[in-house]
Amino acid sequence: MFTHAAEKPHSCQVCGTVFSKNSHLKTHMLTHTGEKPYSCKVCGKAFSQNSHLKNHMLTHTGETPYSCEICGTTFSLKSNLKTHMLTHTGEKPHSCQVCGTSFSLKGHLKNHMFTHTGEKPYSCQVCGTAFSQNSHLKTHMLTHTGEKPHSCQVCGTSFPQKSQLRSHMFTHTGVKPYLCEVCGSAFYQKLYLKRHIFTHTGGTPYSCEVCGSAFYHESDLKIHMSSHTGEKPHSCKVCGSTFSQRSNLKTHMLTHTGEKPYKCQVCSTSFSHKHSLKRHMLRHSGHTVNDLGQSKQKSDHNRGQCTQ
Repeated sequence: MFTHAAEKPHSCQVCGTVFSKNSHLKTHMLTHTGEKPYSCKVCGKAFSQNSHLKNHMLTHTGETPYSCEICGTTFSLKSNLKTHMLTHTGEKPHSCQVCGTSFSLKGHLKNHMFTHTGEKPYSCQVCGTAFSQNSHLKTHMLTHTGEKPHSCQVCGTSFPQKSQLRSHMFTHTGVKPYLCEVCGSAFYQKLYLKRHIFTHTGGTPYSCEVCGSAFYHESDLKIHMSSHTGEKPHSCKVCGSTFSQRSNLKTHMLTHTGEKPYKCQVCSTSFSHKHSLKRHMLRHSGHTVNDLGQSKQKSDHNRGQCTQ
């Protein structure tokens, strides 16, 4: 039985939303005040609604009472089961009025609309970076906390994102699901395939607005920009040295830990830096450091031709 508008006498004075019951209005008001009176006694996480707390408690008990009748997958929340069912039906009832793209969830459509409006309503309270999706903000926050909750059961490597763990697992299975339609090269990650495609198209889509230098990868452009700004956002907590690249900070940390992860397969000598191992290998191969420099110059020259 449908509830008519006339049967919703309780109206929100902030946004005008109407409700059939006063209790529903009270619950709704918490979305404006930000109040979260229901707290989890296990981890302390707070919620605006008691029902949300009850659903959260299932993450501690491990209970998954809702089961898919088609494939048997179980879920802790009924809403998650409903979402899962769309993978079997293929139904995408929510369509974008701008470009026509369809989505299985209304929330996904709302997030998609930000790509048209350019709106980024989710802001990081630490550094101010804004995002169009709340999930992107949550992922970004891990860069501040350093948390890596997703661990590989094979080698123990941890990742901040579940998708990164999935991609990592391909390194153990040997599966390379992303295939180049031009040359047949296969890759572990979709990002690597996208980068590879530029070697065929000759495109360098990321350009520096200061000097005009062009790059295949957005990450390379960001690193390059530090040469103009002088910014060194990555700081060593031991001695205070700062670096423009996180990879340089990681390499620097080896000087404090004494770790030497690069090992010669011929004589077992270990090195803290990869380039030191490469130079060492020249002793076994009979080449000189000058040979290595000439080889690098040739490689850089060829790479420059690719970007022209």
